[in-house]
Amino acid sequence: MRTRRGPELDVGPGRTADGHRVELLADLTGPDPVPGAEGVGLVRTEFLFVGRSRPPAVHEQQAAYREVLAPLVGRKVVVRTLDADTPIPYAGTGSALGVRGFRISRARPDLLRDQLEALARAAADTGAAPWVAAPMITTATEAAAFAAAVRDHGLTTAGAVVDVPAAALRAADIAAEVDFLTIGCDDLAQHTFAADRHRPDLADLTDPWQPALLDLIAGVAAIPKPVAICGEAAADPLLALVFTGMGVDTLVMPPVSLPAVRTILAAHTLSACRELAAAVRRATTPAEARAAARWLVS
Repeated sequence: MRTRRGPELDVGPGRTADGHRVELLADLTGPDPVPGAEGVGLVRTEFLFVGRSRPPAVHEQQAAYREVLAPLVGRKVVVRTLDADTPIPYAGTGSALGVRGFRISRARPDLLRDQLEALARAAADTGAAPWVAAPMITTATEAAAFAAAVRDHGLTTAGAVVDVPAAALRAADIAAEVDFLTIGCDDLAQHTFAADRHRPDLADLTDPWQPALLDLIAGVAAIPKPVAICGEAAADPLLALVFTGMGVDTLVMPPVSLPAVRTILAAHTLSACRELAAAVRRATTPAEARAAARWLVS
């Protein structure tokens, strides 16, 4: 693979060696600082809901979202609505394959309504324009319902988290109803292989280099809408090149991982990333895929 070595960049926007833009955004679990990020690609909102006997009031959520948004006005911020793959009794959650994400709104529509209302108020308070994504969207019908709810609250940009195979396989249908897609790689791997991603004895199945998982990601990345990817895989510099070659527009990762990913992108052209993605997808095992990537960038 021919590469052009760029400067050792650890600040500024993400770009390949030939100038192709790749957004590098941070993920957050609360109102934390984001050094080195162009913005925030995933604000997890579970911190507001866990460890309590009743849901947070709208004004409580508004204050928390305002704290997140205020220092980021003018930068991209993507807020994920309540996922809750851990027990939240009042929401009826507690199973990775049960009631979580957008499904919570079936029995508790008030939770999503209050969350969107609080976010809209915080946006008005700060002048920010947050993007909003729902996890566990599995059908175009669900995507349309969520997008309508977002816009009913005066928020303009609605998205779907692709974290189950059904969503990945019908990503074009879902994308037609929303403004952007975010691939939740960790959950997508777990659901694709029916393997708990928190069990070390099943880690080989949820390896982000699994060919079946990479095929699903490539299919979503081909959709002509903004596509981001988050999860541990997005922070892997080699996989960042692979995802860029597949067509992913935005990589979302912990702030500490941004410099290494920014640097490796700056050292490789878009055509080199595409060559790498094609080689990796020819592999039949995670080990072969990883070895192909390492050989091509060596």
